[in-house]
Amino acid sequence: MRKRWWLCSATDFQSLMYPCFICSRILGIFPYKLNASTFEISKLYCILSTVIICVCCVINFVIIDSLIESKLSYGDVVWDVYAVLYHTLTSFIVIVTYSLSVPRMRVLQTILEVSSKLSLKSYQKLSRLIHVKDIFVNILRIVQLALNWCTLREFKGNFLAIVIGVPTIYLALLILQINLLYVNCVCVLKACFKRINDSLIHMQSLIINDTNPRASNVLWHKNQCLKIELKVLKKQHLMISDAVQMLNMTFSMQVLTTIVMSILTITFDLYFYAIRWQNGVFFEVDWRSLDVLLTSLMYDISKITLFVWACETGKNQAQAISTTIHDLLNSTSDEKIKCELQLFSLQVLHRKNTFSMKGFSIDATLLATVSIRLFVVNIKIFVL
Repeated sequence: MRKRWWLCSATDFQSLMYPCFICSRILGIFPYKLNASTFEISKLYCILSTVIICVCCVINFVIIDSLIESKLSYGDVVWDVYAVLYHTLTSFIVIVTYSLSVPRMRVLQTILEVSSKLSLKSYQKLSRLIHVKDIFVNILRIVQLALNWCTLREFKGNFLAIVIGVPTIYLALLILQINLLYVNCVCVLKACFKRINDSLIHMQSLIINDTNPRASNVLWHKNQCLKIELKVLKKQHLMISDAVQMLNMTFSMQVLTTIVMSILTITFDLYFYAIRWQNGVFFEVDWRSLDVLLTSLMYDISKITLFVWACETGKNQAQAISTTIHDLLNSTSDEKIKCELQLFSLQVLHRKNTFSMKGFSIDATLLATVSIRLFVVNIKIFVL
């Protein structure tokens, strides 16, 4: 964490994830310290994280209770229902994330180990993607929360805006860092799968270029080297597959709840505009309309798309390894190399490296299903 790093110029896993780790530590969901490339629980950060999260969750529960007992209102029954659902789901995500601090540390440690084989060029390409993405999403989220704050002040005044807004903004930023951490880990694992696939393609070019060697001992030494490299790649693939499984087990509940929250937010925002359209004030510009039109819909749609893009491309990169293995199998005539390739193929077949959330795969099918259902729901809202 103390190594020098430059924006969009990462050299290892720590410098690649440094901005995400720092933001997570400030918000209290990174109670770890790095000692000689090893993650360890920090007692000081753990105590600080416990205190901050407990205070914010207690305030959240008070807000939920006040909304249920009608002591507090956002001006409309529909928005009160949405507020209860939103505060309940955010509290659930934070509590689950806090309770899984140790498994999350193991996931990060495993990804750190498997990504140590990546080249400097791969880290720099990843850093340009991850750092720019994180900056853009954070700016978009901060703008949205600022517009929400202005809207809340119009309804409740300065005091209640502070009481309700501060924990709400904190939990919203915390959930954003959880999502970014998950997407960044998926991108790193995708790069690891790509490295294995590129190594197999390079191995195939060596076999094709030496189909007629001048000396048999050269061919024998070359085949021995290829067998050793295949065993190393098999071991690395197994470690990456274990990391994918650990990532799914640790983040699946948070990702599922986040996507449900995004769907609810999009539905309620479009319902809000349907009501305004029926009242003839659809084109009236105020803080609420700017929040819904410019940031809320854009943020939630971008979030679902980002999840699906990262997980779909990661799955495709993992599946490409199987095709490359079969191409390599057809290019060689050495029986021992063929045996190693067949074992590697069986390993890839048995380890379905898909990024999922509680049994649901995060892929293009999920995006299509969500889009169709949102379209149907919103058509019904506008008709009613």
